[in-house]
Amino acid sequence: MTYFDQAAVAPQVPKQEILLTIHNDPRTDPYYWLREKENPAVRAQLEAENTYTEAVLAPVKQFREELFEEMKGRIKEKDESVPVLDGNYWYYSRYEEGMEYPLYARKYVSLDAPEEIMLDLNERATGQGYYDATFPDISDDETVAAIGEDTLSRRLYTLRFRNLTTGEWYPDVIPNTEGGHYAWAADNRHVFYIRKDEDTLLGYQVWRHELGTDVHEDVLLYEEADDQYYLALYRMKSKKYLALVADHNGVATEYRLLKAAEPQGTLEVVIPRQRGHEYSLEHVEGTFYLLTNHGGAENFRLVQVPEATAEVGDVAHWQEIIPHRPDVYLEGLEAFRDFLVVQERREGLLHLRVRALATGEEHYLNFGEPAYTAYLSSNPALDTTTLRYGYTSLTTPSSVYEYDMVTRAKTLLKEQEVVGTFDRTKYTTERLYAPARDGVLIPISMVYRNDFPRDGSGPVLQYAYGSYGMSMDPTFSSVRLSLLDRGFAFAICHIRGGQEMGRAWYENGRLLRKMNTFHDFIDCSLYLIQQRWTSPECLYAMGGSAGGLLMGAVANLRPDLYHGMVAQVPFVDVVTTMLDDTIPLTTGEYEEWGNPNEETYYAYMKSYSPYDNVTPQKYPNLLVTTGFHDSQVQYWEPAKWVARLRELTTGPRLILLHCDLEIGHGGASGRFKRLHDYALEYAFLLGLAGKVG
Repeated sequence: MTYFDQAAVAPQVPKQEILLTIHNDPRTDPYYWLREKENPAVRAQLEAENTYTEAVLAPVKQFREELFEEMKGRIKEKDESVPVLDGNYWYYSRYEEGMEYPLYARKYVSLDAPEEIMLDLNERATGQGYYDATFPDISDDETVAAIGEDTLSRRLYTLRFRNLTTGEWYPDVIPNTEGGHYAWAADNRHVFYIRKDEDTLLGYQVWRHELGTDVHEDVLLYEEADDQYYLALYRMKSKKYLALVADHNGVATEYRLLKAAEPQGTLEVVIPRQRGHEYSLEHVEGTFYLLTNHGGAENFRLVQVPEATAEVGDVAHWQEIIPHRPDVYLEGLEAFRDFLVVQERREGLLHLRVRALATGEEHYLNFGEPAYTAYLSSNPALDTTTLRYGYTSLTTPSSVYEYDMVTRAKTLLKEQEVVGTFDRTKYTTERLYAPARDGVLIPISMVYRNDFPRDGSGPVLQYAYGSYGMSMDPTFSSVRLSLLDRGFAFAICHIRGGQEMGRAWYENGRLLRKMNTFHDFIDCSLYLIQQRWTSPECLYAMGGSAGGLLMGAVANLRPDLYHGMVAQVPFVDVVTTMLDDTIPLTTGEYEEWGNPNEETYYAYMKSYSPYDNVTPQKYPNLLVTTGFHDSQVQYWEPAKWVARLRELTTGPRLILLHCDLEIGHGGASGRFKRLHDYALEYAFLLGLAGKVG
């Protein structure tokens, strides 16, 4: 604490009592007014919070700059991705030295050919506080690129078209689209896109646009009537079909297909949506492959069905390839003409399973580390025996491999370079298992320097997410070295609500079982303390978005276990947000959290909602971050939470709010600019731990 300015005075947040009542249960919210985004007093309040945070952290300002330069110094500034051959071109992105954004580029047939720059993001980002662009979707004749651009960080992308032969931009400009969900017809003239609602931010319509025509003449092909479904649109790998996917998270899936050669056609349902049936679909000449949970296959099974079958959804035509197994979750599929590669999850780790279609012979790739991440990479070609996959671990930088599925030889194409003196042998990674209060073992992926003490005196940063079935796999971070080299250990807790241990892991951490998520995190903390990895005086926690909800709930339940927390864009006002269907994405979340218009779900979510459960007690030191234009978690949630925490905490704790007034949920857009965010968070943690310098 000596590293911070304790004399700085926190801003007062005016109270305007609002009574909110449902199910005969009154709740008083004195900070409800902070949601008035256009009110000048709101922006003034956020600016005052930023001023206070900077005042508190003023003694470590120079240290923050040193951290930034240190992190930046590890990045290879002049760098490029591994090129991917798609059609006649090799596609890649690359960075110039000193530039914030990449260039999207390609080369014709040979990597020795002249470079064609499709988009210079640095040029397009000039004058923008935030900028993001999707990688170009290319027409079949390889001459026109469809590109989505977002300049506000609300995930509303403007679709534009560029002639890659002349470099000219078409006058066709289509606002409010779902970025990256664009699909070309085979005629090189028609492109399909998803339109988003400007208020709810839900993609709800599919339109067809003819290149060179007035966008007001676009044709509506489909409108989703159920606002709990999310839409995705893409051209299938075989190029024969465009696929529209309607997904109700954890509940049901529905595919609609349109032949790419028939753009004037209609989107035809493959298997109608049915509650409880989730599936994904891939097409290879003459055959559809389905990953499906039909028939009680909770962890999914793989089946195939002839393309000519009139009803793909008729299970009588299904031929099972990989049956359901209770201990293995089928997560993804890559289809080739002669091979299938299945991404599986077993005992919390990812595995790649290769199957020869002609013989049925199978094998797994071997990765050889106790905690790692291996995943299917970009494989656009059907007629190949080469698989491209990615690999990383807590001590291995992100790597791209090519694997010959016939000879089983693998080739490292690229390992992300860490500039400087990084030596992976100085670090150790381990897989631990913490017993939860109900007897379930929670995996923990740990990394630390070899000289980390095991006497309880070492600082540990504990991280988790635990929602939406999203698995937090162990990956390398060059930024994280700034913590490890100053004595921190880093622990990822694979708590329920994610999907690391299969579908049941997710089911047991959502809806009316959500408390398992918070208890798992706390029980991991208790285990790390009991095993002398750390102590409450040296334990820190971090989580973002739904992981920020985790931070808020845990801070209420066991504030005594943590010296400090970082809550990034935290979802902390659960009840009020889930009752407001005008807020973006609320209705689509009912299957994750429940619908509070039903009293059972209301009472349960109120029991853990961080904002509703702040009480007079000694909270950990807290740094809370948000973005003024956040589309996922509105800025007022963390702002209100901070105000209530300051009002009720009983100890001399720092409770800081940093609001970036230019960005949204994903943080800063430039590769160097976002390092300032890391430097802020790490300076806070290292200052609390007494490890500045």
